[in-house]
Parts: sequence; structure tokens; C-alpha cells
Amino acid sequence: MNTLKNLQRISAVVIICGLGGCGTSEKDSTPPAPKKQVKDAAASTVRKEDLAPRKRVMILPFLDVSESRPQTLRDGARAEFIRDCNRHGEIIAVDSQELKMDLTQQMKGGDYILPQVAKAAAELGAFAVVEGKVMDLKVGRKADPVGLFRQMKTRFDASVRIRIALARTGREIFNTVKTITLEEAQTRVAENASADKMLSTNPEVLEKLVTDAFLDFEPQIVAALSRLTWEGRIATVNGDRIFLNVGRISGLQVGDLLKVTEEGDEIFDPQTGNFIGKSPGRLKGTLEVISYFGQDGSIAIVHSGAGFKENDRIEQY
Repeated sequence: MNTLKNLQRISAVVIICGLGGCGTSEKDSTPPAPKKQVKDAAASTVRKEDLAPRKRVMILPFLDVSESRPQTLRDGARAEFIRDCNRHGEIIAVDSQELKMDLTQQMKGGDYILPQVAKAAAELGAFAVVEGKVMDLKVGRKADPVGLFRQMKTRFDASVRIRIALARTGREIFNTVKTITLEEAQTRVAENASADKMLSTNPEVLEKLVTDAFLDFEPQIVAALSRLTWEGRIATVNGDRIFLNVGRISGLQVGDLLKVTEEGDEIFDPQTGNFIGKSPGRLKGTLEVISYFGQDGSIAIVHSGAGFKENDRIEQY
């Protein structure tokens, strides 16, 4: 009987150890699982990439070659375009409402005078300005040749254009027209309808079509801007504190080092007189970001060099 009780006790201990685990000095010395270490390393890498400096792009009010189409058509497309650019996070799309100028007075031939607008945008820290324009909207129908109830196909075409100019120089770096097509098939009682009537009676379809056309430009815009070097500016110098016009939203991190250069000289082609670009400015030294201020500004201190002043150009070190 005693032997049977001892066996039962041993079995109970084995079951408890199997379910809850028996603590031993050997188990306590086991190193933590590597899974957590890998996860931490990956998260750190993602945060660094996500916070890489991004270019601030000012989106001007969209234009339309036709004055008869409602303004809500292009306003809705522009609002969604800004949201989508910021949703992906590769650039910072900002509204042009902060511009202290009447954009209707900055027009020529139905387009913005981008060099003049770009100069004003540069003072607000913009890297580039974007003009969007609806060039054409077409609609057509094809139906079965006979029968009261016909298979009807409606085709919508939207042609839009994007122009981009660099804020500091006003130089145009992108000018492309794109056409998006949408087809809709329905069975309807035979009817005649003009293209103008179909355009006016399908506002939701048209707004989506125009919006999709502009959104289709985003990869090309990002690619065009990625070939250019990110830059910011010194906003002001106050004692040993240097205030920059780029900060947390632009992707700067506390501890980042930035190099400071003077404005380069403008270079023109001696034969044609065309503006080629600016020469690299003299390197003045480096700054270290120590904190943020405002909506998207940062404060830096001198890391090396001297003679820093307002409007000096800053780049990644």
C-alpha cells in the first residue's frame, strides 16, 4: 500500500512539472529566445528609414482648360491627391493656402507662372511646387445596332497634366500629360444623349476619373524628386542656437548632423544664355540637431565651422 501511495505522489509531481514547468537553476540560465532580438532590430531599422528627410512639395490649386466644368471637380481631386501623397509618406504634400500672394494674378496663358510662384513657396520652406491641370474630358457611347433594349457601353476619357518646378530656382523639372479611360457597360432602353449631357449627369464618375488620373502621377513625381538632393535652410541664428526650417515632419532626428553651404553662383550657357544651374557653394561646417520647434522646425548647435547665417543651405551629412 505504501509503495502504491509513493508511486501516486511521483506521478502527481511529474504531471505538475509537465503542465507548469519545474523551475531549476539550469532553466534560469537559459538565454532569452532570439526571436525578440530580431524583432527589435527590425523595428529599429524601419524607424530610421521612416524618419529619413523628406521633400516638402507645395500643391497649387488645380486648373482646368474649361471654365464650364464645376470647380468642385478639380478641388476634390486635389484634396485626395494631397491626402494620398502624405499617406505614402515619401514626400510631404502641403496646401498652398499659406502663400501670401494672389495666385489668380500669377497666371499666363491659363497656367501659373511657376518661377514667380516657386520663389514665394521657397520662403515657406517648400522644395518644389506642383501645378495640376485638367486638359480634356470626353465621353462616348456605343450600342447594339438594333433592338429596343440594347447593350450600351459608355467610355470616359480624362486627360490631365502635371508640371513641377523647383522652389529655389523656378526651374521646371517635370511636364507630362496623362490620359485615363473608364468603360461602363449597361443595358438600357434605346435613347439618344449628347456628350455634354452625359458629362453633366455623371459627376461622381467624372470626379473619380479625374482623381485617379492625378493619383496615377504619384510614382513619377516621387521618382523625379528622388533624383534631386534633399535640402533645407537656416531660418535664423540666435546666439548659439540655429533655427532650421525643417524638423520632425520632414524626417530630421535629434542627433542628426547636417552640412551647411553657401549659396552657389548661377551658371549660364555662354552661347545661348540659358540658365544651367548653380555651382556648389562653399562648405561652412556642420550642425547637430538638438530639438524641435513649431510645426516642422528644428533647433541645432554648431558641430564644426563658423559664420553661419540666415538662408544658408543645409544638406544631409
